[in-house]
Amino acid sequence: MASAIASLTDEEARAPSLLPDWSRGHLLTHLARNADSHTWLFEGARVGEARSQYPVAGMREADIEAGAARPARELREDVRSSCARLEAEWEGLDGGRWADEVVVTPGNRSLAEVVFRRLREVEVHLVDLDVGLTPADWSPTYVEGELARRLRRLPDRADHVALVTWLMGRAPAPELGPW
Repeated sequence: MASAIASLTDEEARAPSLLPDWSRGHLLTHLARNADSHTWLFEGARVGEARSQYPVAGMREADIEAGAARPARELREDVRSSCARLEAEWEGLDGGRWADEVVVTPGNRSLAEVVFRRLREVEVHLVDLDVGLTPADWSPTYVEGELARRLRRLPDRADHVALVTWLMGRAPAPELGPW
């Protein structure tokens, strides 16, 4: 991530991302605050305290808006330092705690799953930043993990006969319900 945003100028940071109504600054601030929210969860697990990812309603959105217009240098440093804090929490977590559940949006997840959710945020949003990366740049670890998770839920999203017919190459892809 650091190399993808290393040369971002102030003007480029204020430019639109691929997400509707979000600049690159919004997206970088989101990535930093998401790392902080995960750090908060892991710190809580380390001290045996149950925590919610965002303890105050509207906190996520307010923090993103507040940080979106900062200079590129500040955005880069925020992303770097928030990621470093999160990685330190991962490294310091007792091995027996990875199955502990925490409250994230939406619902409860294990700390191990929270790590994958962070990988998803980084991989997908690096593409959304529109800095020259595409889904073809996603890591094999992410792609394999995401595919397994999406395939497990696929039967809940489509008519089963239509889904099997498509998988057999005998019909077009069925319409899928929301994830």
